[in-house]
Amino acid sequence: MAVTLHVCITCRAGQTLQEGETTPGARLYATILGAGVPDGVNVVPIECLSACNQGCSIALSAPGRWSYVYGRLSDANASDVIAGAAAYAAAPDGIVPWRSRPEIFRKQSLARIPPLAALPEAAE
Repeated sequence: MAVTLHVCITCRAGQTLQEGETTPGARLYATILGAGVPDGVNVVPIECLSACNQGCSIALSAPGRWSYVYGRLSDANASDVIAGAAAYAAAPDGIVPWRSRPEIFRKQSLARIPPLAALPEAAE
């Protein structure tokens, strides 16, 4: 199963930007892509994770796994985001052991969301 790394590209990280200036979120996205993404991880740009007061934010998810939202990130954190995404992809349930997580994944988690349960089929 593929892991999805969502990166908020509209995040301004609390900055006032000039017309046409690249957002910090878009810079984070570009830096992640430029650094190389691990096998099994799809990077998807999105327009908002609604974590606007938490700096740049990302989310990791995969079917049947716990999902996570992380914030207070910048393009300087791209290598740690990639390492964390690789560890998440290797964890069958999405739970990476505490000591195996990059520091930003230990200290900058905004939310942990349980796996979505399969909906029972409607009775006929």
